[in-house]
Order: sequence, then structure tokens, then C-alpha cells
Amino acid sequence: MRGFLASSTGVTCAAALALPLAPPAAATTSSAPPVTSPAARPAAHTPGGTQSLPLTPLARDRASGAAEQGLTRRDVRHFSLVGVVWDDPATELHGRVEVRTRATATGTWSGWRELETHNADHAADPGTPESASGRVRGATAPLWVGESDGVEVRVRAEDAPGAVRTAPAAPRLPAGLRLELVDPGEDAPPPANRVRTEATEPAVLPALPARQKTKPHAGPRPRITTRRGWGADEKLRDKGFVYTKKIKAAFVHHSDTGNNYRCSQAPSVIRGIYRYHVKSMGWRDLGYNFLVDKCGNIYEGRAGGVSKPVLGAHTLGFNSNSMGIAVLGTYSSKKPSSAALKAIARLTAWKVGLYGVNPRGKTYLKSGGGNLYPKGRKVRLNVISGHRDGFATNCPGKKLYAKLGSARAKAAAYQGR
Repeated sequence: MRGFLASSTGVTCAAALALPLAPPAAATTSSAPPVTSPAARPAAHTPGGTQSLPLTPLARDRASGAAEQGLTRRDVRHFSLVGVVWDDPATELHGRVEVRTRATATGTWSGWRELETHNADHAADPGTPESASGRVRGATAPLWVGESDGVEVRVRAEDAPGAVRTAPAAPRLPAGLRLELVDPGEDAPPPANRVRTEATEPAVLPALPARQKTKPHAGPRPRITTRRGWGADEKLRDKGFVYTKKIKAAFVHHSDTGNNYRCSQAPSVIRGIYRYHVKSMGWRDLGYNFLVDKCGNIYEGRAGGVSKPVLGAHTLGFNSNSMGIAVLGTYSSKKPSSAALKAIARLTAWKVGLYGVNPRGKTYLKSGGGNLYPKGRKVRLNVISGHRDGFATNCPGKKLYAKLGSARAKAAAYQGR
């Protein structure tokens, strides 16, 4: 990870108030802070919510944008996912963001964990209503930490990669830094034991065979857990749906939320990402069209219908006529599971097959603007591409990106090619 050390062509993908806090103490670098007694911790919490805590200077520099900001360790209401946001989405955070958290079950503190600072590459295209809503904020990738009730954070500014300092002034941090602590809420109730169709808002869409008579190279539809199945609170997102014309390509991502989750927790992770994208970052809905966990389960992402060309906010500049698939986890140094790769292949074989597209082929997409291709440029891409193919980023991680050739071959086979 450590995107702040990379060049501009190597960045990495990924409000309730807190209870009264004790006066801040001096920042500490101890890896094992004392555990607060259970009696001192907040007792009750309402499942599902976001605590937004402003960061404060940790050194003598008290000016806005101070080079070191954070929060000393403190008790907070329960949360499971953490990220840092700031006011201007066009401003990059050059530096290091680290957090440590206290597990609710054991009362033990984690070591310092780093948040990926570059997350603007997952976003609505420039000039679209979603990007111009006035609600969008800059943000780190979120990190899944499991149920926690204590937190400490430190943010240190560094010079931008390749920058030449022309004055003695220290580098500054973006204005309005806030720590976002997300409680994903309760799991969805189990679905009723009856036959369901997409029109009845099922919790799970069963796998279906391909309709070879009308679509000779359409792959079979895989099993998909719908938004109802993973417990989406539909009141959070904007009303209505936005569509593109068709699906010509699939961009594969990693969520960059870490690998410390069980597959049974995947719905909670997705609810956390959903709330972070909408309430913390200001997007209209979850950015990805689909998500896949390490056990190969497939989940519906942005609302609008799994078989329809829903416009996502996953690959800045290339959201039109494409879909975004995020594999839950971080795959910069860890290999993705074979089950996750199989799910990517099955999903793309079905979805691009609905539009007569060969998943092992090439296609052209017009850039909406980004750091790799200027707006209006027609770009030749693999039908199954990694995020880095459309935007200068390390996403979907070196290890996952290296497996996309295998996913293309498997998807083509599922289409009978």
C-alpha cells in the first residue's frame, strides 16, 4: 500500500457525534496502550450509524492544515469500519494515515494500521451530476477492523512524490480532516422459504442456465445476493436509478479494506462500505456494481437491477458503458482465492454476455477524464480490465491483477467460446 510514497502514476485503489471525550493527551507511539476499564466505556449503541470526529493538531502548529493531526486514544460507540475524509475531493492527502483500535470482545488494542490515502480513483466521472452534487469529499480507503469501541489516529503530512520544496514551509494536510467510524448495523433477517424472482426483491437470486437460443454466447447467471440479502438501508442512497447505455467492459477492483474478515461477515463489510461511500464521501450510492468475497459469493452493489446497465462510480473516467466488480480485501501482496477468481469469471461471462461481448476480447471506451487518459480519448481496453488499466493506480493490487488473464479465459469458457 503506502500510496503516499508512490508516484502520481502509482497510487493505490480503496454523523453522529461521539460521546463526551477526555481532554487530549500528548500523542504516544506505544504499541500497547492501557485498556480502559469496562465501566468507563460507552454502554449502549444504536446499530447502524457513523461517528464523525474532527482531527486536531498533535504538535505546536495549531493552524488549519497542520502537518500532524489526529486523535489521542479514546472511548467511542461501537464501530467496525474506519476512514478519514476531508472537505475538498480535488485535494490529495500526501502523507501517512494510521489508526489503531480496541476490540469490543477482548478489550485489546491493535497495532498501528495504515489507511490507503488515495481513493479519488474510485469516483463518478468528472462533470456528472453525482460528482458535482456539492456533497462529495476527499477520503482515504476505508479499513475493516471488526467490532471496536476505542480508537486512536495520527496523520502526518509529507511532500508530494517528486515535489521540489521551494520554501522552508512544511507540507500541509487538507482542510477539514475528520475520522469516520462506521457501524454497519445488524444483519438482514433470513429470507422466507419461498420461490422468489428479481421483481419480488429477493434476498438471493439463484443461479440460472444460459438462454442459448437467444444469446448463443451468454454465460449462465451466477447466484447473486441482492441488496436486500446483505441488508442495504435503501433510505441512505439517493432516490431513483441512473443507467448507462450498455456494458462493454468490466473493471476489477479490490476494496482495499484489508483481509481480516470472515465470509460470514461480508454483508457487514459491504454495509460499512455502502455507508462510508454515501454518508462519509457524499456519493449517491455504493460505488461498485458488484462485490465478491473471498469465498466466491457475489453481491449486488449499486441499486438499479443486476441485469441492467447501472451507472457506477468505480473507475474515474470510465464509468460509462462499464461495470465495476470489487473483490473484498487487499491484494497488493496477498493472492486472491480461486473461489473469488471463479466468481469474477462467472459474473462477467453472464453480464457482458447479455450485450454480446466476448470476455476474452478487446473493446473501446471513451475517457471521461482522469490522470491516465484525457477526456474524449477513445481507449482500447480488455473487456475484463483491472482498475489500473483506466486510471493510474495500483488497484486491484499486484496479485489480483496478475490473475485477470485466467479470469478472462474462464469467463470465455463459461460462454462456450
